[in-house]
This record gives sequence, structure tokens and C-alpha cells, in this order.
Amino acid sequence: MPVARFHGLLLVLTLLSGCASSRPMIVSNPVFVPANSQHAAWERAVDVLHDFHFPIARENRLDGVIETDYRVGSNVLEPWHGDSVDMANRLESTLQSLRRKVKVDLTPVEGGYLIGVEAFKEQEDLAGVAENTVGAATFRKNAPLERNLTTVVGQSAQSGWYPLGRDEDLEQAILSQMHR
Repeated sequence: MPVARFHGLLLVLTLLSGCASSRPMIVSNPVFVPANSQHAAWERAVDVLHDFHFPIARENRLDGVIETDYRVGSNVLEPWHGDSVDMANRLESTLQSLRRKVKVDLTPVEGGYLIGVEAFKEQEDLAGVAENTVGAATFRKNAPLERNLTTVVGQSAQSGWYPLGRDEDLEQAILSQMHR
């Protein structure tokens, strides 16, 4: 019976990925956004980044650059987060730890601004065991008192992240929303 449920769930996810993987319309990168002032274009870019739940790390209006902090990729159980654009990206984020960050460049042109988006994706690379067992974090009652209070040691090494390149699906989704 559990195998049948697993196959049913796999079938449902496969069917949903076909419907949810339709890509947004292809928009040029950078995209032209008509705006009367830098403030209007800037606020539009920040609003779109907030719609995708990216926290702003750095803003420089003189250089026309907005950078976000890293955001852990949303999985299939978090449909309200937009950083994993289609079902394939959601499934990938479910099965592997991913994070993304976005850089937006605003360049003034006649009649508006050219807004370029770069979305970078990274995958986690654990050097060792990710967590301890429950037994390592408990104190025994039948042993004499030990002065070592650091029984919980955490990961054996810090997590490493390696780049997977640019996330073009996320770039297109952000550009499409800015273009609207």
C-alpha cells in the first residue's frame, strides 16, 4: 500500500509539473521600463524584489544597483514564495539545499530606464555530517557530573556553497513582472 501511495504522489507531481512549468513570456534582459523619475523606477524594482520575498542587502542609487541577500530556495510545500519559479525548480529545491540572490542594474535612457536582472543560484555542499543524533545532546543521569558542557558540537564543518550559474527562469519572472 505505501508503494502505491508513493507512485500516486509521483504521478500527481509529474502532472502538476507539466502545468506549472509553462515559462513566462521571454523578455529581453535588460528590459525597458517607462518612468518619469529614477525614484519611480527604483521603487518598482524594489517592490518586485519584495514580491519575490528577497531581502534587500545593498542599494546604491548613484550606481543604480540593488543587491539582495541570499534566500533559501522554496520547495513544493511553499507555493507562496516565488523564488523557485516552476515545478522543476521547486522539486530541485525540495531535494537539495539551494539559495539564490539577485542583482538589479538601473540605467537611465530617454523616456525611462533599462533594468537588468542577474539571479545567481548556489547549491550547498556539506563537508561532513549535517546534524548530531539525539543521544549526543543529552546528559546521562547515571554518570558522575561532567564539567564539559559542550556535548552538542553541531556540524563537523561549515557548509560550503558552490555556484550553479545564473537562474534564467527567475530572471525572466522578475523581468516580466517589472515589464507589466
